[in-house]
Amino acid sequence: QVQTAESGGGLVQAGGSLRLSCAASGRTFATYAMSWFRQAPGKERELVAGISWTSGTNTYYADSVKGRFTISRDNAKNTLYLQMNSLKPEDTAVYYCAASPWAPPNWREMSDYNYWGQGTQVTVSS
Repeated sequence: QVQTAESGGGLVQAGGSLRLSCAASGRTFATYAMSWFRQAPGKERELVAGISWTSGTNTYYADSVKGRFTISRDNAKNTLYLQMNSLKPEDTAVYYCAASPWAPPNWREMSDYNYWGQGTQVTVSS
């Protein structure tokens, strides 16, 4: 029912900023919780941030990105965002958006997400 497509990745110097977008198709977008995951080469996919369908009233952030990243959504545009500030080399990864019908999901449980995007590469140079 929901399909996602990420954009906004690229190459940035440490300390810089990027904003990722996830465009979703499907009339049920507003009823889904949305999350950003990332995966670096040779490492497991990990949760970065999540946001409920109540648009900002229920959010989750990994400790490694608290204070630097902000997740948001615009249900009218069927779009999820991740504002990334003060980027570090360890943020380098492929970033994926994912959708879950749970209210809320177990944020870190990948099986709770029904739909995944194909990912966008973020590379942070030192």
